Formats: sequence, structure tokens, C-alpha cells
Amino acid sequence: MTLPVTAALTAALAALLLLLAIDTVRSRFRTQQAFGTGDDQRLISASRAHGNLAEHAPIVIIMVALLEMSRADHMGLMIIAGTFLFARVMHAMGLYMKQKEGGGPPLPRALGVILTWLVIIALGGWIAYMLMGNLGS
Repeated sequence: MTLPVTAALTAALAALLLLLAIDTVRSRFRTQQAFGTGDDQRLISASRAHGNLAEHAPIVIIMVALLEMSRADHMGLMIIAGTFLFARVMHAMGLYMKQKEGGGPPLPRALGVILTWLVIIALGGWIAYMLMGNLGS
């Protein structure tokens, strides 16, 4: 396979997305809420966990694929892909946890958000660095 890191990341994220979609649909059946989320906290959490993954995964998959096609360091890509997958699992778990008294998101959710952003920054920087190196060639 030409892009094994991208393929593995995509397969893992697809499985996670499907699990979150199934939970969202189960919550919709439970609440009989066809659209929106109503006031049901579990449906809100399920819907946002699914939606948030769907919002962030495509750009990360594309950036990993671009780097892999550019022959970026294979081990580095595996580490950053694993970090993103871990971040998204933590974020989803955190969305299902009860909000702390006095504000602040649960630790897994905060960790998931921070790691997701760091991965996006790192991948974007890595792509920019590789582009700058290719401009001088």
C-alpha cells in the first residue's frame, strides 16, 4: 500500500466515527428526537462527539496523506497519527462525562482539544517546512 499511515489512521477514525454515529442514533431513538438535540444531555454529547470528529478528521487525514506522499518521516507520521487518534478518543470520552462544578471541561475533553490543535499545528508546520525546502530546489 502506498500510504500505510494514512490508511491505518483513516480506518481507525472511520471505526470511531461509526461508533459515535451509532450512539447518536441510539440516543435519537431513545429520545424520539429526529432533529436537533432537545434538552437531552446524552444526545447532545453523542451528537457533538460525532460531529466534532467529523469536523476535524478530514483535514488531518489530508495533511497526513500529503506528508506521506512527500516521503516525510514514517515514524514521525505514525506518532502524530496515533496522537490524533488518542486525542479524538479522549475528546469523545470527555464529552460523555459530567461537567465539573464551577465550569471547566472534564480533563479528557480538554486534553483531547489541546492535543488535536497541537497535531493540526504540527502537521501544518511540517507541511510548510517541507514546502520551504522544496522552493529552494
